[in-house]
Amino acid sequence: MPDFSTLVLFAAAALVLTATPGPDMLLIASRSVSQGHSAGFLTYAGIALGTYCHAMAAALGLSRLFLTVPIAYEIVRWAGCAYLLYLAVKTLRSQGSAFAPSAELKRLSGRRIFIEGLATNILNPKMALFVLALFPQFVDPNGGSMIVQMALLATILNGIGFLVNGSVIMLGSHIRGRLSAIKRVPKLPQYLLATVFAGLACRLALGSRV
Repeated sequence: MPDFSTLVLFAAAALVLTATPGPDMLLIASRSVSQGHSAGFLTYAGIALGTYCHAMAAALGLSRLFLTVPIAYEIVRWAGCAYLLYLAVKTLRSQGSAFAPSAELKRLSGRRIFIEGLATNILNPKMALFVLALFPQFVDPNGGSMIVQMALLATILNGIGFLVNGSVIMLGSHIRGRLSAIKRVPKLPQYLLATVFAGLACRLALGSRV
């Protein structure tokens, strides 16, 4: 296993990375504004599970496919773009006010929000390459199971991410409370969320490989 000083160094790097605004933070914030803190935490839970998936893929060598087989990267990248655009359209076409969903809609949307957070993270090939580039630098080749070490690093990253994004979620929920007084544009949060999905799709489509 990595020694304590290595884990502290990784935690410091994770803090800098998670505190830097990016697509995940933007998605979490927009979810919190549109549907409250529960939706924000569900989105983060999906993203965190996606991080574990990428870490396991890197440990098993699957992420190296993106480096050795360029077409695999392109397939995942465009699949991610299509999925984000689908979410944007679906959000715009959803019925009712985002501020006052029924109890049934809350139950169903909770599962959907979690899956969307997970899928958005998994279908981002840049996240896979990021994990593949960063995590091995903090792994001890003689420290035992690679899978266990990768899972430990992912847990540290997710734990710090929870603290950072938790603050973002609570702030977004507070902003939602302020926006709820706006009656002229009851679907404003849905427009905001759809814009975020479309923006992430464009970013993924136009971005270069890392």
